Amino acid sequence: MSLLLVRHGQASYGAADYDKLSERGHLQARRLGEWLARGGHRFEAVVVGGMRRHRETADGVIEAFAAQGLPLPAPIADPGFAEFDHEAVFSTWLRQNAEHPVAIASRSGLPRDVGAMLQAALLAWANDELPDLPESWAALGARVHAAGERLEALGGGGEVLVLSSGGVISRLAQIALDVPNHRAVELNLALRNSALSEFHPHAGRLRLGSWNALPHLHGARDLWTYY
Repeated sequence: MSLLLVRHGQASYGAADYDKLSERGHLQARRLGEWLARGGHRFEAVVVGGMRRHRETADGVIEAFAAQGLPLPAPIADPGFAEFDHEAVFSTWLRQNAEHPVAIASRSGLPRDVGAMLQAALLAWANDELPDLPESWAALGARVHAAGERLEALGGGGEVLVLSSGGVISRLAQIALDVPNHRAVELNLALRNSALSEFHPHAGRLRLGSWNALPHLHGARDLWTYY
């Protein structure tokens, strides 16, 4: 059995509504669907985390399969694969650390500076240094673990496609690799939009088969995005 987990296409960073795909995100999703269809992938189930950016990424895959006359199961929404409340995590860290050099530098909006802030905030969350959030780091881990266990029953011996987010997929990778929290943060920040990661259930747990692959964007380096 193979579980293909996909981080959604590029969302609308900096816009009033982040939770929708950008024009580039829609293109990433369509190219993903075309590559999966051409490559012979036939899914027993398709699962979405339920967020708009997950559904819109799934729509690109659905359109590509339909264009080639190929069957694809109707997506199943599973809130276990919804992303954590990133706005709450990052805004809480910024309020608590308004005068921190990393917080000040992040106001530039430059990817390097924003990335450093995201890493600092996620590490603080993982270390239980951000109180009163909608979901703790441990609660996210438990939710993701339970969601991963549900996938095996959906797929039988075939393939399952899951459209989710970086926080969820990186926590599944953390469980599969048995690495500490700071490695999970690094995995999260490294995950590209629409990237494929493959997992396999084995001996009662998930094993990581591949990570952060973009075969559908080969030759299109301008479509490699992180947020």
